[in-house]
Amino acid sequence: MLKVGLTGGIGAGKSEVSRLFVSYGAVLIDADRIAREVVEPGTPGLAAVVEEFGPEVLTPEGTLDRPKLGSIVFNDPQRLAALNAIVHPLVGARSAELEGLAGPGDVVVHDVPLLTENGLAPLYDLVVVVDAAPETQLDRLVRLRGMTESEARARMAAQATRAQRQAVADLVVDNDGPLEALEPQVRKIWAELRERAAESR
Repeated sequence: MLKVGLTGGIGAGKSEVSRLFVSYGAVLIDADRIAREVVEPGTPGLAAVVEEFGPEVLTPEGTLDRPKLGSIVFNDPQRLAALNAIVHPLVGARSAELEGLAGPGDVVVHDVPLLTENGLAPLYDLVVVVDAAPETQLDRLVRLRGMTESEARARMAAQATRAQRQAVADLVVDNDGPLEALEPQVRKIWAELRERAAESR
């Protein structure tokens, strides 16, 4: 089994790359999706978040009010650390469980937005970084996600720099261009990942 960490800045196009990997046969473990699952109603994760942050982080329906929680932790490193201390171990445990279901020759792609920020590169056999210039990211966030420019810049500034991500990369996908330029690059990387997975058996 080959364990691959996939990361990239917001708006770089990481989701598209992970979608392509899945279409080629990768086993995808999506950290964001798991982070949502572990705090669904009725989970120990949600109970721990409510205990830490109070019932005001719940919607009237009893689900986690993400924007409300986000506003509490976004500019407060201590509150963010408290949230991470609850969520990260749960995500790690669930990721390990899913990884355990993969076969010996599989390529397991861990889609981890904050891989660089959280120093997680050593957990993987290799790291693939989806890279785009900051102006490309900004354009996509404003044009495709409807963010204001200042909102987009704040989100980008809260993440690792382009240089920091490239420093942990074993392979880089250049996603500055149009969508059709992306697929051949990802396919080429996939061929290399399959080869390495076969060798690791």
